Amino acid sequence: MTLGVFLLVLLGAVLHASWNAIVKGAGDRLLTMILVGIAAAVLAGLALPFLPPPSPASRPFIAASVLLQVVYFVLVVRVYDAADLSLAYPVMRGTAPFLVSLVDRTAIGERLSPAAWAGIGAISLGILLMVVNGGSRHRRGLALALLNALVIAAYTLVDGLGARRSGAPAAYTLWIFLLTGVPLALWAWARRRAALVRCAAGAWPYGLLGGIGSVASYGLALWAMTRAPVAVVAALRETSILFGIAISALWLGERPGTARLTAAGMIALGAAALRLA
Repeated sequence: MTLGVFLLVLLGAVLHASWNAIVKGAGDRLLTMILVGIAAAVLAGLALPFLPPPSPASRPFIAASVLLQVVYFVLVVRVYDAADLSLAYPVMRGTAPFLVSLVDRTAIGERLSPAAWAGIGAISLGILLMVVNGGSRHRRGLALALLNALVIAAYTLVDGLGARRSGAPAAYTLWIFLLTGVPLALWAWARRRAALVRCAAGAWPYGLLGGIGSVASYGLALWAMTRAPVAVVAALRETSILFGIAISALWLGERPGTARLTAAGMIALGAAALRLA
């Protein structure tokens, strides 16, 4: 991996953690999240005419992924209503590859390597530390974060299969961004039109930045995977957990504490080990 690719993957990790922090720090998290989804949809719509369309065989996977993405968006809001970014983000981000790895390797009957078991152990211990040190105030947030990790794992598996059948992974992904933004926008317009207009007037820069961060973080990773080993890129992306902790302290004013920092570090290292295994 060249230095340029390395830095761009790190930038993608920062962008992913940043758009989550934008949602966490918003006054109306649900509508801000919807603005992020709308902005991502607009960006995807602008780029799609310049890309070859995905094959018809991938359309059922696109539909399934869009449904899961909508659930994911809603759960992100609920998670950040109930827990700190420094607690919820590592659990969501780190547990998903753990679940994907278990399902994927079980499905193909592959034996787990020592490095994979070490990664699973580190993630499990990190999550346990989060639970032990989360306190009663964060139990609901932790439960929702773990539930959303299941959703993330589900759409990751769906997209892994769908992208392979699409013949055009970039277009496949952008169609998901586009189609996810449509139902979110329609719901907000039908149910909370006045509030959406007020939120857009005051928070549109945050929605736009979040949308750019959402699309760019994935786009940078996708591009990097054409220039460097996929496992290495995927492992490096898990540094977003550490960036999330830093952003939560510097921007949101959270005080993670030594136990939470240790747990987040273990989850990040475990996720990276699983990606490389």
